[in-house]
Amino acid sequence: MFFRPSDGHGLPHNPFNALIVPRPIAWISTRSAEGIDNLAPYSFFSGAAYEPPQVMFASTGTKDDQEGTKDTLANIRATGVFCINLVEEAATDAMNASSATLPAGESEFDHANLTREDCETIACARVEGAPASLECKLVDIHRSRGAANFVTIGEVTGIHLRDDCIVDGKFDATRFTPLARMGYRDYTTVRDVFELSRPDD
Repeated sequence: MFFRPSDGHGLPHNPFNALIVPRPIAWISTRSAEGIDNLAPYSFFSGAAYEPPQVMFASTGTKDDQEGTKDTLANIRATGVFCINLVEEAATDAMNASSATLPAGESEFDHANLTREDCETIACARVEGAPASLECKLVDIHRSRGAANFVTIGEVTGIHLRDDCIVDGKFDATRFTPLARMGYRDYTTVRDVFELSRPDD
C-alpha cells in the first residue's frame, strides 16, 4: 500500500501515528500566570541536544478557552518554564485522567489525585514520586505547518532522579517500567533491555 497523506489513506483509522512507535510520554507540568498548576501528557516528545541538555515536544491541538492552543503551551508562553515528568506503568490511570479536557482554571493534579512537589530551578510543580523530572526553561517555540502545530524546545536546568532508579551508578529505566505510546489507543511498556556497542566504540 502507498498513499499520499494529502490525498487520504482510505483506511478506517489514520495509520500515521501508529508508525512512530514506541513514543515516550512527556507528562508536562506547567503553572499559569494565575498560579494554577496544569499537567498533561504529550507523546510527540524527545531529547534534542546533550550540551546544554535540551528537550522538545509538539503540541497539536486547541481548546475552547485558550486562543489557538492548549493550556500547556499557553502557560509556557506566559512563564517561560515547564517540567517534564517521566511516566511509569504504575501511573497509567493517573496519566490518562490528566489528559481530560478541563477548564483552564482547574488543575489536573487535583483531578487525577496527584501530589505536587516544588521544582528547584523554576517556579513550577512536578509530580511527586515520578521516576525522573526534568525542569526546563523555554528556548524556543516554533510554529509548524498546520492550524495549531507548535514545537517547543526547552533547556534542562534541573533533574530529579528517584533514588530506587539509580543502580550501580546508572539510571535504570527497568526499575520503574516506562509507559510508552503506540498508535490509536494503544500503549506499551518497556521491560526488556539489551546492550549494543557501536562498531567504532
